[in-house]
Amino acid sequence: MKNRKRGFSLVELLIVLAVIAALIATITPVALNAIRKSKATQVAQNLKTLASAIENAAYVNGVFRTGEENAGKIRNASNNKPIKLEDLGRDINTKEYAVYYGGASGSYTAVVAFVGEAEIELVDDVLPQATETDSFVTADLVGHTSPFEVEGTEISTDYSGTAIYYRISFDVY
Repeated sequence: MKNRKRGFSLVELLIVLAVIAALIATITPVALNAIRKSKATQVAQNLKTLASAIENAAYVNGVFRTGEENAGKIRNASNNKPIKLEDLGRDINTKEYAVYYGGASGSYTAVVAFVGEAEIELVDDVLPQATETDSFVTADLVGHTSPFEVEGTEISTDYSGTAIYYRISFDVY
């Protein structure tokens, strides 16, 4: 009897490596697509949540009246100061999200903006009202000083990509 060495032959190892490579090649695009979709879903959910939060803050807390120092701004009922971004939600990345609003006579329009890494088409699939627009471009958000900017908004100044916007309109009586 011959003593045969224990272990795998070169051919067996190559076959196993080929099978593993084929599995990785099949699974990788699926995993990457799932990651992109989850990021888009997260962005869409954050846009919707911030929009609902600014609307709810206006309904619950009201706005400063004409003649007051912060006329037209949505108030924070707990300290009677203008609402801040951190009042609208926890763990908001102020380098990626911003909230702007404006209006008169009780009618308001709010714009929630996202500048970061997300695919607009996927966000639009999850949240159809989220849009990219040329009339309100990223450059307008950087260093924005509108009296209707929610305090705490600090859109990243080094971002040159596409912004995603979500607009809502509401009335405060």
